[in-house]
Amino acid sequence: MASLQIIVFDVCGTACALHRSAAREFLPLPRLWRPPALPRPVAGFFNLSGSAVPVLRLDVLFGLPQEDADAESALYRHLILTGGSNTTALLVDRVLDVATIDTSRLSPVQQADSLNGCVEAEVTWEERLVHLLSLERILLAEERQALAELGRQAQNRLGEWAVSA
Repeated sequence: MASLQIIVFDVCGTACALHRSAAREFLPLPRLWRPPALPRPVAGFFNLSGSAVPVLRLDVLFGLPQEDADAESALYRHLILTGGSNTTALLVDRVLDVATIDTSRLSPVQQADSLNGCVEAEVTWEERLVHLLSLERILLAEERQALAELGRQAQNRLGEWAVSA
Protein backbone atom coordinates (compact mmCIF):
# COMPACT_ATOMS: atom_id res chain seq x y z
CA MET A 1 0.00 0.00 0.00
CA ALA A 2 1.24 3.47 -0.88
CA SER A 3 1.40 6.07 1.86
CA LEU A 4 1.69 9.82 1.99
CA GLN A 5 2.99 12.18 4.67
CA ILE A 6 0.86 15.25 5.29
CA ILE A 7 1.03 18.24 7.62
CA VAL A 8 -2.34 18.71 9.29
CA PHE A 9 -3.19 22.21 10.53
CA ASP A 10 -6.16 24.24 11.67
CA VAL A 11 -7.43 27.48 10.11
CA CYS A 12 -10.47 29.00 11.82
CA GLY A 13 -11.70 25.57 12.89
CA THR A 14 -11.22 24.06 9.43
CA ALA A 15 -8.76 21.17 9.20
CA CYS A 16 -6.41 21.48 6.23
CA ALA A 17 -3.25 19.71 5.15
CA LEU A 18 -0.30 20.05 2.82
CA HIS A 19 2.03 17.44 1.44
CA ARG A 20 4.96 17.15 3.86
CA SER A 21 7.34 17.81 0.97
CA ALA A 22 5.79 21.29 0.53
CA ALA A 23 7.07 22.53 3.91
CA ARG A 24 10.60 23.44 4.89
CA GLU A 25 9.85 23.98 8.56
CA PHE A 26 7.34 25.15 11.13
CA LEU A 27 7.96 28.36 13.04
CA PRO A 28 6.38 30.20 15.94
CA LEU A 29 4.85 33.49 14.87
CA PRO A 30 7.62 36.13 14.79
CA ARG A 31 7.08 39.88 14.83
CA LEU A 32 5.87 40.87 11.38
CA TRP A 33 6.28 44.19 9.70
CA ARG A 34 3.39 45.38 7.58
CA PRO A 35 4.08 48.13 5.04
CA PRO A 36 1.12 50.40 4.25
CA ALA A 37 -1.37 49.32 1.60
CA LEU A 38 -0.63 45.57 1.74
CA PRO A 39 -3.46 43.40 0.45
CA ARG A 40 -5.53 41.89 3.28
CA PRO A 41 -4.34 38.30 2.61
CA VAL A 42 -0.74 39.32 3.35
CA ALA A 43 -0.21 39.44 7.11
CA GLY A 44 3.20 41.06 6.66
CA PHE A 45 6.85 40.10 6.28
CA PHE A 46 9.57 38.81 8.55
CA ASN A 47 13.33 38.69 8.23
CA LEU A 48 14.70 35.17 7.85
CA SER A 49 18.50 35.32 7.69
CA GLY A 50 18.43 38.48 5.58
CA SER A 51 15.51 37.45 3.36
CA ALA A 52 12.13 39.14 3.49
CA VAL A 53 9.54 36.36 3.72
CA PRO A 54 5.88 37.17 3.01
CA VAL A 55 3.27 35.67 5.33
CA LEU A 56 -0.09 34.69 3.83
CA ARG A 57 -3.31 34.56 5.85
CA LEU A 58 -5.15 31.45 4.74
CA ASP A 59 -8.27 32.51 6.66
CA VAL A 60 -8.60 35.60 4.46
CA LEU A 61 -7.67 33.80 1.22
CA PHE A 62 -10.30 31.13 1.84
CA GLY A 63 -12.96 33.53 3.15
CA LEU A 64 -13.22 31.69 6.46
CA PRO A 65 -15.03 33.41 9.32
CA GLN A 66 -12.51 34.61 11.85
CA GLU A 67 -13.09 33.32 15.32
CA ASP A 68 -12.86 35.83 18.14
CA ALA A 69 -9.37 34.85 19.24
CA ASP A 70 -7.93 36.55 22.25
CA ALA A 71 -4.51 38.16 22.07
CA GLU A 72 -2.89 35.30 23.99
CA SER A 73 -4.05 32.57 21.59
CA ALA A 74 -2.95 34.71 18.63
CA LEU A 75 0.58 34.61 20.06
CA TYR A 76 0.68 30.84 19.64
CA ARG A 77 -0.17 30.71 15.96
CA HIS A 78 2.25 28.93 13.64
CA LEU A 79 3.91 29.61 10.33
CA ILE A 80 4.47 26.88 7.78
CA LEU A 81 7.52 27.90 5.80
CA THR A 82 7.23 26.59 2.27
CA GLY A 83 10.18 25.56 0.16
CA GLY A 84 10.89 26.27 -3.44
CA SER A 85 12.21 29.28 -5.30
CA ASN A 86 9.76 31.73 -3.71
CA THR A 87 9.78 31.10 0.00
CA THR A 88 6.46 32.00 1.58
CA ALA A 89 5.02 31.36 5.03
CA LEU A 90 1.43 30.34 5.65
CA LEU A 91 -0.14 31.69 8.84
CA VAL A 92 -2.23 28.98 10.52
CA ASP A 93 -3.90 28.74 13.90
CA ARG A 94 -2.03 25.61 14.86
CA VAL A 95 -0.02 22.82 13.25
CA LEU A 96 -1.71 19.70 14.59
CA ASP A 97 0.35 16.78 13.30
CA VAL A 98 2.59 15.31 10.66
CA ALA A 99 0.64 12.21 9.71
CA THR A 100 1.22 9.28 7.41
CA ILE A 101 -1.93 8.23 5.59
CA ASP A 102 -2.74 5.45 3.18
CA THR A 103 -3.30 6.99 -0.26
CA SER A 104 -6.33 4.73 -0.77
CA ARG A 105 -8.09 6.84 1.92
CA LEU A 106 -7.83 10.00 -0.22
CA SER A 107 -11.02 11.17 -1.95
CA PRO A 108 -10.05 13.30 -4.97
CA VAL A 109 -11.77 16.68 -5.36
CA GLN A 110 -12.55 18.05 -8.81
CA GLN A 111 -10.63 21.26 -9.61
CA ALA A 112 -13.90 23.07 -10.33
CA ASP A 113 -15.11 22.33 -6.79
CA SER A 114 -12.63 24.70 -5.08
CA LEU A 115 -11.18 28.10 -5.90
CA ASN A 116 -8.39 27.62 -8.44
CA GLY A 117 -8.56 23.89 -7.67
CA CYS A 118 -6.59 24.47 -4.46
CA VAL A 119 -8.22 21.48 -2.69
CA GLU A 120 -6.90 18.37 -4.39
CA ALA A 121 -8.33 15.72 -2.06
CA GLU A 122 -10.07 15.09 1.22
CA VAL A 123 -9.24 12.54 3.89
CA THR A 124 -10.54 11.66 7.33
CA TRP A 125 -7.94 12.15 10.07
CA GLU A 126 -8.83 11.58 13.73
CA GLU A 127 -12.54 11.74 12.85
CA ARG A 128 -12.15 15.13 11.14
CA LEU A 129 -12.54 15.86 7.45
CA VAL A 130 -9.23 17.31 6.24
CA HIS A 131 -8.82 19.28 3.00
CA LEU A 132 -5.51 18.42 1.32
CA LEU A 133 -4.33 21.60 -0.38
CA SER A 134 -2.17 22.01 -3.44
CA LEU A 135 0.49 24.58 -2.53
CA GLU A 136 0.88 25.52 -6.20
CA ARG A 137 -2.82 26.40 -6.52
CA ILE A 138 -3.48 28.31 -3.28
CA LEU A 139 -2.82 31.59 -5.10
CA LEU A 140 -4.03 32.62 -8.53
CA ALA A 141 -1.32 33.50 -11.07
CA GLU A 142 -2.04 37.23 -10.67
CA GLU A 143 -1.79 36.92 -6.89
CA ARG A 144 1.57 35.12 -7.17
CA GLN A 145 2.89 37.93 -9.39
CA ALA A 146 1.66 40.63 -6.99
CA LEU A 147 3.16 38.77 -4.02
CA ALA A 148 6.51 38.43 -5.82
CA GLU A 149 6.56 42.20 -6.46
CA LEU A 150 5.68 42.95 -2.82
CA GLY A 151 8.46 40.57 -1.79
CA ARG A 152 10.98 42.42 -3.98
CA GLN A 153 9.95 45.71 -2.40
CA ALA A 154 10.29 44.26 1.12
CA GLN A 155 13.70 42.79 0.23
CA ASN A 156 14.85 46.20 -1.04
CA ARG A 157 13.75 47.75 2.24
CA LEU A 158 15.71 45.15 4.19
CA GLY A 159 18.76 45.84 2.01
CA GLU A 160 18.62 49.53 2.86
CA TRP A 161 19.16 48.65 6.53
CA ALA A 162 21.94 46.13 5.97
CA VAL A 163 25.12 46.94 7.85
CA SER A 164 28.39 46.27 6.07
CA ALA A 165 30.90 44.27 8.10
